[in-house]
Amino acid sequence: MRAPDPRSLVAELCRQFYHLGWCTGTGGGISLRDGPRVYMAPSGVQKERIQPEDVFVLDMHGAIVERPDDAALKLTACAPLFFNAYRLRDAGAVLHSHSVDAVLATMVSAEAFRVAGIEMIKGLRGHGYYDTVEIPIIENTAHECDLADDMAAAIEAWPDADAVLVRRHGVYVWGRDWRQAKTQAECLDYLFGLAVRMRGMGLDPTRGPEVEGEQR
Repeated sequence: MRAPDPRSLVAELCRQFYHLGWCTGTGGGISLRDGPRVYMAPSGVQKERIQPEDVFVLDMHGAIVERPDDAALKLTACAPLFFNAYRLRDAGAVLHSHSVDAVLATMVSAEAFRVAGIEMIKGLRGHGYYDTVEIPIIENTAHECDLADDMAAAIEAWPDADAVLVRRHGVYVWGRDWRQAKTQAECLDYLFGLAVRMRGMGLDPTRGPEVEGEQR
C-alpha cells in the first residue's frame, strides 16, 4: 500500500480529531516525521479546515524548510514539545489533544494518571491487560512553549509512557509512526474517560482484577 502524502495526512487527521472533540476551536495539533523532515499543522486555525498546502515542513533541528502558501499562517507553539518526542524517543508522529477526558483525568490525579486491568490497555506499547498504565502529569503554563523543559524531564523519567498529560490543558501522545500514535491516542482517551467515570461511581480505576480477585 502506498504511503500517504505527509501533508495530506496531517490535514486528514486534523479533521478526524476535530470530529472527536480533540481539536476544537483552534486547539490541539498534529505532527508527523518522514525521514529527515517533520510536518506540522499551523497554529491558530480551525483544524478541520486545514489543507495540505497549509502544513509547515521543518528539519530535525527545528528550522523551517518549507512554508505554507498562505504567508499569514504561523508555526505552532507546540513545535518544541513535538521535538521532545522526536529527539528523546525517536517518535514518528506526535498528537496533541485538548480532549475533555484528558483534561478531567489531570484534575482527578496527582503526579500521574493511573489505570489498571482494562482491555484497552493492550493497545498501548509494552502493556497488557494486567498491567497498570502510568502517564506523567506536568503543570500547565501561560505559554505552551514554556512546557518544553518539564515535558522533556517527564519523558526521561517515565520511559514506559508514550504520552505526557498537561494539567487543565490536554495530552501529548506519540508513536513509532502515525498509526501507532493514533492508536495509542485513541486508547488513552478511552482510558481517561473510563477512569473519570469510574471515580464518579466510587470505583478505583487503579485496582486491577488481580486485586479484586478476578484473575483466573
